Amino acid sequence: MSEQSKKMIYLQPTPVRIWHWLNALGIVTLCVTGAQIRFPEYVNIFGTYKSAIALHNTAGIVVAISFVLWIAYYLVFAGTLKQLYVPTKGDIQSGMLRQAIFYFFNYFRGKPNPHHTSPDNKFNPMQKGAYLVIMFVLVPLVIITGFMLLNIDPLRNTLLMVGGLKMVVGLHFILACSLCAFVFTHFYLATLGHTPFAHFVPMWTGWEEVEEEHEHPAH
Repeated sequence: MSEQSKKMIYLQPTPVRIWHWLNALGIVTLCVTGAQIRFPEYVNIFGTYKSAIALHNTAGIVVAISFVLWIAYYLVFAGTLKQLYVPTKGDIQSGMLRQAIFYFFNYFRGKPNPHHTSPDNKFNPMQKGAYLVIMFVLVPLVIITGFMLLNIDPLRNTLLMVGGLKMVVGLHFILACSLCAFVFTHFYLATLGHTPFAHFVPMWTGWEEVEEEHEHPAH
């Protein structure tokens, strides 16, 4: 038979927590101001159209700098970028399917999460795959296309090479919509801990409560 106990682990260092909330604020600001820029006849939160553009550009620069700092922290200082964000062979072969079954079925049946969080293994196989695409493909492309739209005149020839201004605007919008969809998905999945706020607390305090199973021989 087995019994569960709980312990606290220090999961999120201070630099990661600061980056997370700065990045979250920046991305939400980009989504809202981007909606006003794209649909000014329906969305008018920040006053004038010009104000929305100015705030959007500022938030974009902040997110771009934040992204560089994130890369530097995990690659240079922590040295755990590959370990945390690149799925292993086992993750791809069986881990992702096992985690998907938990999210879609077993969680609602009260079954335990197959992934056991630790400082060296923060993310489950599905999270690793998702973050790999988002942080190393989606976000860089959003930043690059945004940078091109901020510098239309100096980069006019480059814009023409990739299909013109409309092509870059359209690509930037599609990428931004994908990033916005990720925000909602991320928020929902964060509620699937052993309590609805179990995954939110570490991003404020750094500490997460985890459950451990201990096997005991039957009497």
